[in-house]
Amino acid sequence: MNNTSRTNWERVDALTEEEIDTSDIPPLTEEFFNKSRWRTPVSSVNVLVQIDAETLAWFQAQGEDYEKRMAAALRIYAEAHKQSA
Repeated sequence: MNNTSRTNWERVDALTEEEIDTSDIPPLTEEFFNKSRWRTPVSSVNVLVQIDAETLAWFQAQGEDYEKRMAAALRIYAEAHKQSA
């Protein structure tokens, strides 16, 4: 994979709060909070899962906590499919 970002991160980091355009972000309403769910940490289980090298490399490139990100992605996938079943 070669998804090099062309974002000028120095320019982004230099922006002040006033310069950031948030007009496309809807406000957080009572309806939003009523639909939200509090997630508490659950104990984890160590398992051996075989994945392809490219997928592992992508997760590892996301940072040191890549294993937690992989677990979160699997949790989101499972919950999405529970709701549709």
